[in-house]
This record gives sequence, structure tokens and C-alpha cells, in this order.
Amino acid sequence: MESDHRRRAAIAGHEGDESGARALLADADPGVRAAALGALGRMGALVPADLERAVRDGDARVRRRACEEAIAFAEVDLTVALGDGDVSVVEAAAWALGERGADAADAVGLLAALARDHNDPLCREAAVAALGAIGDARGLATVLAAAANDRPAVRRRAVVALAAFDGPEVEEALRRALQDRDWQVRQAAEDLLSD
Repeated sequence: MESDHRRRAAIAGHEGDESGARALLADADPGVRAAALGALGRMGALVPADLERAVRDGDARVRRRACEEAIAFAEVDLTVALGDGDVSVVEAAAWALGERGADAADAVGLLAALARDHNDPLCREAAVAALGAIGDARGLATVLAAAANDRPAVRRRAVVALAAFDGPEVEEALRRALQDRDWQVRQAAEDLLSD
């Protein structure tokens, strides 16, 4: 029965059946609710209220899908998802805020705290990437610290994020990254310095 509902949600998205997809937003199965969000997104029928409700859903799959679908809805507050207990939701929220670019400048402080303090490296990496995508000067110190002191994947992402910033401290961080023990960090720095 649940897989039948999930199939109905997917078909609704491809056939433009908004009422069918919308009805499944209240399904008992979170996989169906997530599929219904995707279906409404596919047909361009999502409204902010759908996403605001979904970002607070009891299931992480639905909250994660809501973050992914909310990129174009600047009025939907994704900062609540940055504190989610599920790391996949936190990562999706950070990614979505980064995709919003300068429209997410009000989230810079929370993203910086996430990049500094979260215990999951994937969440820190997503937050650093978002700070680079937003390009707000308030995030620079955090990106510089991540480029110098975090795990290799986070350092690589931080070096790439430095492309959004200017100044002598950025140039110095990129030069230091040329000596990083991780070859991909060194390569990213070399690519940025050669531009």
C-alpha cells in the first residue's frame, strides 16, 4: 500500500496532478510525503506553507526534501533545520542556503557557528561551502579557520570558498594551502592562485 502511494505521488508529479500530489502530503508514510513534495516541486506547485510545514515534519526524509525544494523560496526559514538532530537535514539546509547565495546573508552567523562547531565533518563542509557561495565578509574568518585547521575535505571546500573573498589574508591562506599535506587542497589553492 505504501509503495502504491509513493508511486502515485511520483506519477502525479509527472502528469501535473497537483490535487493528487497535494493529498499525499498528509500520508502516514514519510517516504510518500517526501515524494509528494518532490512531485509538487517538479510541477512548480509548491507554496511556502507546504515547505514551512515539511521542514518541521517528524521524519528526517521529509525535512531533508523540504530543504532541497526550498531553495527558491527565500521566505521559507531554513535556519531551523541547521539545528536539526539529523545530519543529513543539517547538510541539506546548509546546501540550500548556499544555493540561495546573497539572499541567505541573514544565515551567515548560524552557518559560521555550524562550520566551527558541528561535530560532523560533512555538516561543517556544507556550511563552509555555503559561506563561500553567499560571499558575505562576516563569514571570511570562519572560512579561513577551516582552510587551516579542519579535515582534508573541509579544508578543500574552504579553499574553494575563498574564491568569493578578496584581501591579503585570503592570498596568504591560499599560499599556505599550497603546502597542505592533502594534494587536493594544494591543487585547489594552485588553481585559484593561477587565475
